Amino acid sequence: MDFDLKSLVAAIKVIAEEKNLPEESVQEIVEQALAAAYRRDYGDREQEVRVSINMNTGAIDAYISKEVVIVVGDDRFEISLDDAKKLKKDAAKGDMIEIYQSVESFGRVAAQTAKQVVLQRLREAEREIMLAEYEGKIGTVINGIVSRIEARLVRIDLGKAQAIMPMSEQIQGERYYPGQRLKVYLKDIEKGFRGPQMIVSRGTGAFVEWLFRAEVPEMETGAVEIKNIAREAGVRTKIAVASTVKGVDPVGTFVGGHGTRVNAVMSEIGDQEKIDIVIWDENPVTYISNALSPTKVNSVVISNGKAKVYVADDQLSIAIGKGGQNVRLASKLTGHEIDIEPDKGTVVDESAEEQVTTLPEKPKLKRKSDLENSLLDAIEQHGE
Repeated sequence: MDFDLKSLVAAIKVIAEEKNLPEESVQEIVEQALAAAYRRDYGDREQEVRVSINMNTGAIDAYISKEVVIVVGDDRFEISLDDAKKLKKDAAKGDMIEIYQSVESFGRVAAQTAKQVVLQRLREAEREIMLAEYEGKIGTVINGIVSRIEARLVRIDLGKAQAIMPMSEQIQGERYYPGQRLKVYLKDIEKGFRGPQMIVSRGTGAFVEWLFRAEVPEMETGAVEIKNIAREAGVRTKIAVASTVKGVDPVGTFVGGHGTRVNAVMSEIGDQEKIDIVIWDENPVTYISNALSPTKVNSVVISNGKAKVYVADDQLSIAIGKGGQNVRLASKLTGHEIDIEPDKGTVVDESAEEQVTTLPEKPKLKRKSDLENSLLDAIEQHGE
């Protein structure tokens, strides 16, 4: 099974088109593979061989590099000065001379070796192209199609490259099938032993943030922002939001009229995942109270980075949540370790860094018309 040298040029052009690679890159890969095949069939594995393919005629030429010496010790790697001057008049001792060798065919073993080298180098070239194409898209949401389901990961076709979504990056309870169209968050490109590997996610909090960015234009203008996200994908997400424009309700902005904005995000991640949107506050006591929504908090005591939250007996189960989920996400969101305790009266702790025994009532949400008027007033004041 020799190489069909005549069809090699056509094969190079087809491979370049199918793999979306530059024709010059594919030609270089094939030439390197043929050099390996030549060393196996005609030369020595240690020889320095260069192979050139004429893309017009399909002719293949090999060139063996040899060092110019006075007395030849090994003719596989050396050439005498007299013989070298016949090839190059100004040749001198120590020069490297390329000696031309015509190539008609390769044996079966050499052909198989060349084929393996070509396939390996093509995969490497594809990965390098992928790396350059997608490296600038890390941290963004892109569209993909499920290509294959495996035991602990899902393979996603991104168009020009393949990515993997490990089980840890999937949404709990979400089912995938080949051909399914998905939005995925490009989390990272890992450079491993087998080359770069793209990692995508639907379970990260950053994915939810990007979905809200598409639904909430006020995020682009800077009127509102997401301060932090704590997520248990497929179950519950808590988002802390804030406004930079006086009078604008950040929670209402993210929820949207009749819940249109938050519902659009939930339709992408699944209705089974609950989303709590709370107001961020620079005061940790108020922030912790907000983060435990929908719990009604009576008091908060913070000491050494830990927060004790006191609630009425009928609020205990709400504050803790199913399987401790509500308090766990609130802890992640605020960065404080939170303990929920039943309120037995006024809390007094002299060592506490911050202490509030009666939290102020949360302001009522403004109507849409009031928000619009407040926003217009703020714009007018800014323009004066």
